[in-house]
Amino acid sequence: MSDHATGSCLCGAVTYDVNQAIGGVIACHCTDCQKAAGAGASHNVVVKAENVQVTAGEPKTYAKVVDSGRTLIRTFCGDCGSPLFSQRKETPEMIVIKAGSLDDKAGLSLVMDIWTDSAVGWIADDPGVEKHPGNRPVPKS
Repeated sequence: MSDHATGSCLCGAVTYDVNQAIGGVIACHCTDCQKAAGAGASHNVVVKAENVQVTAGEPKTYAKVVDSGRTLIRTFCGDCGSPLFSQRKETPEMIVIKAGSLDDKAGLSLVMDIWTDSAVGWIADDPGVEKHPGNRPVPKS
């Protein structure tokens, strides 16, 4: 993938730029992500927050303490409701982009499933993908 990506909400009121390469997709199966996505999982890519810039619009946020005990701040379009980002209050240097909001999804692939203990049975399971019953382990430096 390129070192630059763009994305937006469904109605186009909020747009953003990402100035780094996009890595693999992580599917989160926690019940909060199921509710927020309106689906069986939320599909996400993690990037450095300093490399994401909202270029149009004023997204809204919603913060909640989630199952991990951390505060998760969800960012979405206030007009169409499309989820765009999430960010842990405790680790503001990283931002999670909702993969479906990216303009170009070519080349993306699922690399990890997290919170599989709460996964719904009607989501296809890829046995070749790394899985974690809860949150992902802290990446090794």
